[in-house]
Amino acid sequence: MTVEQAPDNEWPEAWYMTEGDCENQKALNKQEPNQPVTAEILRKIGINYWNLPSEGFTYPVKSVPWDPKEAPDPKLMALRDDRGYSYADIITIHPDHLPGYDEKVKSFFEEHIHDAEEIRYIISGSGFFDVRDADDKWVRVHVKKGDLMTLPEGIYHRFTCDESDFIHAMRLFKGQPIWTPFNRPQ
Repeated sequence: MTVEQAPDNEWPEAWYMTEGDCENQKALNKQEPNQPVTAEILRKIGINYWNLPSEGFTYPVKSVPWDPKEAPDPKLMALRDDRGYSYADIITIHPDHLPGYDEKVKSFFEEHIHDAEEIRYIISGSGFFDVRDADDKWVRVHVKKGDLMTLPEGIYHRFTCDESDFIHAMRLFKGQPIWTPFNRPQ
C-alpha cells in the first residue's frame, strides 16, 4: 500500500514570518498583513507532507529508541516501508516530561541543518517548524496532531513548541540515526 501525500487543502497552515529577531518564538509571528505560503511553495522548498490521524492508536510518552515495526497504524507502517524508515524514537516536549525543558526548547530553536532528511510525525499537540525559502526568508509551518512532514537534507530550519507548550512527536530515520545538527554560522 502506497500512502499518497495529502492534497494541497490539507497541508498545515504556513506563512512568512516577521522580519528581524523573533522575540517570542512560541507566538505566531505573522506579518501584517499575513503572507500565506502555499503547499506548492512548501513542495518547492523540498517539504513532503502526509496527514495520518493518530486517533485510535496508542504510543508511549517517551521511547528512545522505538521500533517503527511496532506502529499500530497501517498507513504509518506503509509509509515507513515505502520510504525505508527503520529506526524511530518518540518524545514529549512538555515541562512535565522533558528535563531541562526551557533550555531544550531554546536549543531546538537554534537555526541548523542536518546531513539527512528530517522526519517528524506529530502524535498530539502542536508546534512550529521554521524553514528557509530560496530567498533565505523564514517560513513558519504550524504542525499539529496527525501531521507527518519531512524536511530535505541541507535545509536550514528550527523548531519550537507553540504557546500550548506541548507536543508529542515521533522522529523517524533511515538506518541508525546520526542526528547531528550543524548550526548556521552567525
